[in-house]
Amino acid sequence: MKLGSARYALLFFLLGCNASPSDDPKEDSPCVARSPTSGLYFDLSAISLSPPELKKGKKVSPDAREQSWHSKGHDYGANFTMNICAPVIEDVKDVVGVDSARWKNVSAYYKKDGKTYSIGEQASDPFFRGRKLVLNYTNGSPCSEESAAGSGNSSIRTKSTLMTFLCDRDAIPDQATPSFVGTMDSCTYFFEVRSSAACGGLASDPHGKGLGPGGVFGVIILIAVAAYFVGGCAYQRTVMHQRGWRQCPNFSLWAGMFDFVKGFGCKTSGFTDGLSSL
Repeated sequence: MKLGSARYALLFFLLGCNASPSDDPKEDSPCVARSPTSGLYFDLSAISLSPPELKKGKKVSPDAREQSWHSKGHDYGANFTMNICAPVIEDVKDVVGVDSARWKNVSAYYKKDGKTYSIGEQASDPFFRGRKLVLNYTNGSPCSEESAAGSGNSSIRTKSTLMTFLCDRDAIPDQATPSFVGTMDSCTYFFEVRSSAACGGLASDPHGKGLGPGGVFGVIILIAVAAYFVGGCAYQRTVMHQRGWRQCPNFSLWAGMFDFVKGFGCKTSGFTDGLSSL
């Protein structure tokens, strides 16, 4: 095998390690999105809460939440309740302008003046808008109570929610902290959600953990070794005018080590043969 072929094989190996297959099944999984810029996977299912009836018969952490995520409305005059990629855990009833058959699909709501308003139904397809990871809920209560009576009109605007997710590496893995940003027309509501699930991870580890210290160290070592061989080969070939395996940096050192190991193996083999003849 020629050294040039080995160098090309190493180059293709490194390129293959950085390649991100577009047909990875995790990309189509619920509540998972892949960044088009970094190639990292963002799995928000870690902060998607399950209702109590789905927890029966399953091994659940004793610290598992029994309530959906909450966010203070501050000057809006109402607090918000929501879930991520799933309906809220609470049993929501008498939602303004929403058919009773759809109450179980409400993923975000608030209560005001004794009434319950939906600000969006379940959606489990987060996506990237530029570098921002967002999730959108639509088809909530009518934007004005007066239009609730005519909810059969398809032109009536309904309340919706837009959430953007921010990385918080100090957060507990299963913890999310939504913050109400505001609304301009009491029709579309904006939230920021801080969570470690929004930090991204590799395809083999989409739960936001990413590379650990050992992985980062391994990548650095791999890059250093590749630079050593590629740079050393280029120097030996262009400056020292070496060819074949002698293009390898420190060829005499590696050759000596190989001869030593080969000789040691021969001695060990002879010693073993001597013992077997006894």
